[in-house]
Amino acid sequence: MTPEAPSSVPQRLEILGVPVDAVDMARAVAFADEAVRAESRPQSILAVNPEKVMSLAKDPWLAEFFRGGRLLIPDGIGVVWAAKLQHASLARVPGADLMQELCALAARRGYAIYLYGAKEEVSAAAAAHLQARHPSLRIAGRSNGYVPAERMGELVDAINRSGARILFVALGSPRQERWIAEHASRLQVSVIQGIGGTLDTLSGHVKRAPEAWQRMNLEWLYRLLSDPRRIRRQAALPVFAWRVLVQTLAHRVPAGVGPGPTDTLH
Repeated sequence: MTPEAPSSVPQRLEILGVPVDAVDMARAVAFADEAVRAESRPQSILAVNPEKVMSLAKDPWLAEFFRGGRLLIPDGIGVVWAAKLQHASLARVPGADLMQELCALAARRGYAIYLYGAKEEVSAAAAAHLQARHPSLRIAGRSNGYVPAERMGELVDAINRSGARILFVALGSPRQERWIAEHASRLQVSVIQGIGGTLDTLSGHVKRAPEAWQRMNLEWLYRLLSDPRRIRRQAALPVFAWRVLVQTLAHRVPAGVGPGPTDTLH
């Protein structure tokens, strides 16, 4: 495999010190396609949303790992809103939707995929859903998320033997990022996407927000109403919004004072 990375690297912004790429769905898919066609070393695709931004503020290792991510997609509407405040335009690229688009790409191009993560019954149901939606998709293999540490080498070998070009890792954050960081150097795939709980929704074990809610950018609210236990996780949202507003105001300079600092939110 060649070490070169895809050349179509988009503009990178920062939201509260966390990088995010100005990429839309089409460019994200093109990035993955180029990586596979070039047989590049593993290129990680990671999702950036307000919860993740706040988590990175407390986890230096995770923050550093994200800085090394090859493609950081604007997964949450809060990130898109924050970018607007710094006069930048971002298109939301939900990780779950990107996975479907990558599966469609794989079906068209003949790329094999591998699924890693979630419970066994969830993984099996998600694989069946993907196969039904993309009949020509080649699922080279799958493993649930409960592989013991002492057998992790066997899992990596199985992924490599499968011939998969795209690997989806569904372990939740930060576990999936730590797994990618530890094992990417041994993997012979070209693209690795961290997909969190996407297999749960594909399998039907967790219901995704209806399309109307998605169009109104209220998927986060639907998830909260459907599962009030998420309140602890989503408590990060108002904190995120407050910090973005504070940083935005701090970067503004009264008229006549002179030029101010850049619009990047640190």
